[in-house]
Amino acid sequence: MPGEPRHILVILLSEMGSVVLAGPMFAALRQRYPTATLHVLQLKKNQEVAALLGLAKPEHLHALDDRAGLGLLLDIWRVCRTLRRLPLDAVVDCELFSRISSLMSYMSGAPIRAGFTPHTQEGLYRGGFINRAIPYNPYQHISQQFLSLVDALDAEGMPRNKAAPLRGLPADTLLHVPFQAAELIAYKTKMLADHPSLAGRKIVLIYAGGGLLPERAWPANYYAQVARGLCLEGHAVGLIGLRDDAQLARDLRLQINSEFCVDLTGYTRSIRELLMLFHGSDLLITNDGGPGHFASLTPIRTLVFFGPETGRLYGPLGPRAQVLESGIACSPCLSAYNHRETFCDGDNQCLKRIAPAPVLAQAMAALTTPAQAAA
Repeated sequence: MPGEPRHILVILLSEMGSVVLAGPMFAALRQRYPTATLHVLQLKKNQEVAALLGLAKPEHLHALDDRAGLGLLLDIWRVCRTLRRLPLDAVVDCELFSRISSLMSYMSGAPIRAGFTPHTQEGLYRGGFINRAIPYNPYQHISQQFLSLVDALDAEGMPRNKAAPLRGLPADTLLHVPFQAAELIAYKTKMLADHPSLAGRKIVLIYAGGGLLPERAWPANYYAQVARGLCLEGHAVGLIGLRDDAQLARDLRLQINSEFCVDLTGYTRSIRELLMLFHGSDLLITNDGGPGHFASLTPIRTLVFFGPETGRLYGPLGPRAQVLESGIACSPCLSAYNHRETFCDGDNQCLKRIAPAPVLAQAMAALTTPAQAAA
């Protein structure tokens, strides 16, 4: 690795929440290579978060559009040509089981390519394009493993980066989205004007959708019981999600049967607006997914359900997030080794065994604990 590398590329194609967990890695890259220009390669649909967080300048954000096969192939060729012209000194490939990212790290022309290797483990073969390889470790939080990729850049080739420094779990994302106080006040004023029943009450946001992995969702009727209890205790509930979650929100509102529960699915038009909504609320209760990680960028407290995957590897960073897990014997069942294929056939007992009553009690405790005690 040159003492002062010119250009370093980070490949981060996976879910938007992973970008937040990679925050400490970006901070480490900037600290170790302060004169280098950072580039980020993502799927186009995930690029909003990187732009919002300022991970790289807009002209250094590179995107692949995966909506159509031919378009994706053309984008791969276009991006690789752009990267080879820089030229790159190093690539940090953050993907666990993507062969295309490993191939693109080689096609980019970078002489140093750090990434994960399975060694003798099954399910992760990615070709032989990585020359600063570290083993994927299923017992270590992914944020720590991302930091190990930075350490691997200065290692002497293969194998395994054994001399890497000890890395503890980062205490924070080291990411920040700047907001003006007036902007936050204006947004909350608009939200209360649009939904007057929220005014004068502590606001609890609930994300009950499972996204692309419905087995990650805590049962909807459990959410309804918790939301009903919160409304009876004098709080207000906002059901958040994408427009695709609107039917789920309608079903939940029928079960909750309270004027203090409102449908906010599709209400936020961008990640920035979602963060402003978090700033203006008091608690988020969510399934494993992007919202729990985005919440760590704001002062809101969070209760996050994990089951098919584990908070020990993918839990949000920071002191305001609390992970809820049952500890059932088959949990977690999704991993890089099985390409997120579960054998529970939708009967996610790992989440069904987390009863609503204790969750309601934890939510009430979070709402009554002073903010400085939770930080």
